[in-house]
Amino acid sequence: MPTAKVTKRAVDALELPAEKQTILWDTEIKGFGVRVLPSGLKTFIIQYRNIEGIKRRLNLGRYGVLTIEQARNQAKIKLGAVARGEDPAKEVYEARRDMNVAEMCNWYLVEARAGRILGRKNLPIKASSLDKDESRIKTHIKPLLGKRIVRHLTPSDIEQMQSDVKEGKTAKPRGPGRGGRATGGPSAASGCVGTIQAIIGHAKHKGLLAKHPTEGAKKLAGRKKTRRLSVIEIEMMGKAMAYAERNGENPVALGALRALLLTGYRREEGQAMQRAWVSTAGGYVAFPDTKGGAQIRAIGPAAVRVIESQPEIVGNPHTFPSELGSGAFTAVSACLQRVCKLARIEGVTPHTLRHTFGSVAGDLGFSELTIRAMLGHASQNVTQDYIHIDEALKLAVRRTSDEIERLLALGAARLETLQIRHMKEHECLAA
Repeated sequence: MPTAKVTKRAVDALELPAEKQTILWDTEIKGFGVRVLPSGLKTFIIQYRNIEGIKRRLNLGRYGVLTIEQARNQAKIKLGAVARGEDPAKEVYEARRDMNVAEMCNWYLVEARAGRILGRKNLPIKASSLDKDESRIKTHIKPLLGKRIVRHLTPSDIEQMQSDVKEGKTAKPRGPGRGGRATGGPSAASGCVGTIQAIIGHAKHKGLLAKHPTEGAKKLAGRKKTRRLSVIEIEMMGKAMAYAERNGENPVALGALRALLLTGYRREEGQAMQRAWVSTAGGYVAFPDTKGGAQIRAIGPAAVRVIESQPEIVGNPHTFPSELGSGAFTAVSACLQRVCKLARIEGVTPHTLRHTFGSVAGDLGFSELTIRAMLGHASQNVTQDYIHIDEALKLAVRRTSDEIERLLALGAARLETLQIRHMKEHECLAA
């Protein structure tokens, strides 16, 4: 970590870290520093060892709320108390025992985004997961439970929150740049229970709570999503996509939608895919991070053709690039709904496309184990090198994507036939 006298100029000049955090330690007051997060948040801190030799780190306040001089004075006072055998952090920990839900949620987001709270497989929680947590916290959890003292909560309080979210009591318009409304419902309600229970569990693990006060709260059982597109519906999708393409639909959106149909990838995986990850010769995509961690996933020639047809934007590494900046196109769900409306198909989500890919593979006679490997599901029988050593899996993916491509093409051909018929009818009328 860098060292220098903590001054306004030095703090303003701190570069944002690519990940985790950077701390500038003061050269005049030992243990005093300023922490900067990738988000740009800068916080004054002190670090010391208490009388038991335990390392403690204590936040003094945000840069901008505290001036440099105010922070230095606080650091001198707190570190002076340490020299007298006191433990300033202990007071903070004691105070946190009476945190309300809003305060504990704020603590969780700061700590988790800094990488100091571990999730699955003892790894820092993914930014995408934290974004979902933050959305649930702002939209549902804080409005319903924000002022409640955490240690006084009961399982029934959590279940009541779940019921309120399910019934739409926290429904409201989404934030700037996002369409529609946050309506609640069973899925959102269940997600909120998972988030708040995890937050309380992390707080207990960190010593902020003596016990988990809401352990045992019952979570709504989720309904397994089994919707798939039938053969006729895939053809109707092909017809609708061809019509949409001819009538001004975003070609990148249609490309991303077609790729999801031809690969069975998760929406987030397909949208975030980068060209450098795709090996056309090897027939795979090397994802550095998925729901199941880093994975190598097979991809068929039909999907590769879609990828190769996409526009390349200088400075944008994504297979399906956003029109602005260097980010990925992220509105495939909206395109899917427009296409489904044209096709007069209801109840379709990006997950439906994933389930359709697996179902078509099943129709072609492939085993459940093979289908799980095709879809990137974790399994003790499927290794990360599976695609490299099993050509049969590549063949399964290719045959499945070829079949879906064939059905889409049949639908598009029907549109062509219909348009030719209309042209001939107009010619006859003109004559």
